[in-house]
Amino acid sequence: MKLWQKDTTAISEQVEQFTVGRDKEFDILLAKYDVQGSLAHIAMLEKVGLLPGEEYILLKKELENILNDITTGNFSLKQDVEDIHSQIELMLTEKLGDAGKKIHSGRSRNDQVAVDIKLYLRAEVLEIKTAVLKLFDLLLNLSDKHKDKLLPGYTHLQLAMPSSFGLWFGAYAESLTDDMSLLATAYKITDKNPLGSGAGYGSSFPLDRTFTTQELRFSDLHYNSVYAQMSRGKTERFVAMAMSSIAATLSRLSMDACLYMNQNFGFISFPDSLTTGSSIMPHKKNPDVFELIRGKCNRIQATPNELTLLTNNLPSGYHREMQLTKEILFPAIEDLEACLQMSCLMLENIEVKDNILKDDRYKYLFTVEKVNELVNNGLPFRDAYKQVAHEVEDRTFSYSGTLHHTHEGSIGNLCNDKIKNAMDSAAKGFE
Repeated sequence: MKLWQKDTTAISEQVEQFTVGRDKEFDILLAKYDVQGSLAHIAMLEKVGLLPGEEYILLKKELENILNDITTGNFSLKQDVEDIHSQIELMLTEKLGDAGKKIHSGRSRNDQVAVDIKLYLRAEVLEIKTAVLKLFDLLLNLSDKHKDKLLPGYTHLQLAMPSSFGLWFGAYAESLTDDMSLLATAYKITDKNPLGSGAGYGSSFPLDRTFTTQELRFSDLHYNSVYAQMSRGKTERFVAMAMSSIAATLSRLSMDACLYMNQNFGFISFPDSLTTGSSIMPHKKNPDVFELIRGKCNRIQATPNELTLLTNNLPSGYHREMQLTKEILFPAIEDLEACLQMSCLMLENIEVKDNILKDDRYKYLFTVEKVNELVNNGLPFRDAYKQVAHEVEDRTFSYSGTLHHTHEGSIGNLCNDKIKNAMDSAAKGFE
């Protein structure tokens, strides 16, 4: 029987398949968090006198055994159970009898799954944070390492002004600092306890919600029991927004990498082992990793909108659509973590070309340098601009001077130490 069944009346198989959907597929990810939530819940029940001490000891020991099985990979969802919550309660009841049935006192599946998802998302956000910091450090190190190697800068995909690999790598490092700030905000919203809100309207039992908040190491709780349920879907959306921001940075970096690997650019390259070939063209070295990062990250950027469309016209209270947030968000988390990992792998093996701007095709990158040189020699800017424009039109332009960029964030003054400080500050938001 299901947790919610009142008698032994059979449930339509079609209804069961449709309502359960892919839930069990994702519930396995929540298994250890469901046990953690239950451990905190029974400790609270014992504290407030709703569970005898001897039964609490038995339940605690058995839950810890289940948690150990989950951790060691010796746990799976049975075919005939509805969800992870049902299976764990069933296992406890089979082992401990009536004591196992008491674990649900003062709790609904609604707040049970809500706390599971909060705990899962909190852990995954910290995993994403760690991966972002690794990529950030790599980008900043590459920026310092290649700071003197010049690179064409483009606007409208047309030659613009001289840039450098120091600027290019550093730009994506600084982009991640803003992404980290958004991720820290999502973490704070996630780090609140909905347990004890029941089906969304609290309980007549004297539950101690502050106690379970401390047991589960949440920084705070969702105080209003109605809003605790309303936070379902909203929490997922905030996490998805932060993920989307990171994904946008990775997607843009990947697009640059695909362009710069192209033979018409030829600015960077990678070992053969990190590229793929063609079944018909022997010369091909394709940037499949970056193309897939770009595609996956573009899809991740759609996740907040998909969650919004799922939840934006729902009234207060719990609704079954909330179940679908898992199949939208959980695969996106897996994809983002893989994209961060693969970005690091590729950049750890990047090869940067020297002396790119010595090629005559890039000479017009230096028109602004020539204008500025004329201005420094006393010519009004507009006259200097026109003089250089005529030289370009007449194909008489040449420039052999050196670059002297000194302002903050320029070729000669990357301010990577400031960018590092910004990331350190953003990362402290998790504290």
